[in-house]
Amino acid sequence: MRTDFLPFSRPSITEEDIAAVGDVLRSGWITTGPRTAEFEQRFADYVGCPGAVALSSATAGMHVVLKALGIGPGDEVITPSMTWVSTVNLIVLAEATPVFADIDRDTLMVSRRSIEACLTDSTRAIIPVHFAGAPVDIDPIRQLASLRDIPLVEDAAHALGTEYRGQHVGHCGISIFSFHPIKNITTGEGGMFCSDDERLLERVRRLKFHGLGVDAFDRHQQGRSPQAEALEPGYKYNMTDISAVLGLRQLARVEEFNAKRTELAMRYRERLRAVEEIIPLEDPPYPMEHAWHLFIVRLDIDRAGLGRDEFMQALKERNIGTGLHFRAVHLQRFYRESMGLRRGMLPNTEWNSDRICSLPLFPDMTEQDVDDVVDAIKGVLSRKPSYVTARSFAKETA
Repeated sequence: MRTDFLPFSRPSITEEDIAAVGDVLRSGWITTGPRTAEFEQRFADYVGCPGAVALSSATAGMHVVLKALGIGPGDEVITPSMTWVSTVNLIVLAEATPVFADIDRDTLMVSRRSIEACLTDSTRAIIPVHFAGAPVDIDPIRQLASLRDIPLVEDAAHALGTEYRGQHVGHCGISIFSFHPIKNITTGEGGMFCSDDERLLERVRRLKFHGLGVDAFDRHQQGRSPQAEALEPGYKYNMTDISAVLGLRQLARVEEFNAKRTELAMRYRERLRAVEEIIPLEDPPYPMEHAWHLFIVRLDIDRAGLGRDEFMQALKERNIGTGLHFRAVHLQRFYRESMGLRRGMLPNTEWNSDRICSLPLFPDMTEQDVDDVVDAIKGVLSRKPSYVTARSFAKETA
């Protein structure tokens, strides 16, 4: 067993990254400024989109785009329940109604068919999720959205560097990326809104900084224009140069990071192939390039005689950290109690929600770390069902 704890994720921060942040601190300009503007441009160049707006988080990006699209009372927004709860929270906070599309059982992503089944005359937005570093099959969904004249917002929090049919996710339409510390690059906290709609880009820039008619950092004035005035009520979601300079350093190494993630993921696949209790995800069948944000497996709880939560706890006791992406939103307490949601509504989502587990995956890991994880899994699964109490097992699978 490992003597030191292997976390589920850890950002790859170098001394040069730290020095770059120090340079910004010494510069006297630490809030939104030239480094943020540079990060926006380089990010847009990387994904191939016309424009990008740096924000304090991906959640902030989702908030301002829902506001910009006019989502409000009486509107319905289609999204998966297999997602981080922030998206659904924001739909509800806008006084709209989340409508959950079920996912494919083995890729964990929605499809045109599952979304089409949720459409009503009240549908005002569709938010599919690119999952774990793989892309959703977005072309058929984009065609459906265009046919119905419904805005499509791609949740690309897991998808920096992901390619779909030869192009980066985010190169067109509307997409939102995350730079949380577990993501493929980090700015500490942060996000990026990307779009090919110039009017929407300008609205997001305005909403993310108090509703002012110019950006927080005017690229021509090298500061804030004295003529800046509020055109509408807005928020305070701008990224700082402290974060942006870290993002610039990280973005320059994203291909290196993703190559290492891929190498580690392939070793996991090789080593776990013979472990019958572990069910891997499947790669989507269309042309794509996986960014390996997460390495997700599902525990065959019947074959293992062990609940997923107990499996994760047992790995923790062997100094292996794990993650859970995600517990289905529609089964979480607020949504059960306030919206009357229940088991049986989304069978593929619920099956995965009970079994899903994210194994450690980050660029600074070694192949020996992967081997330690797999050995720990084998050790846990070799234990008898008596390891877990009948009560806890029954509770998890109820």
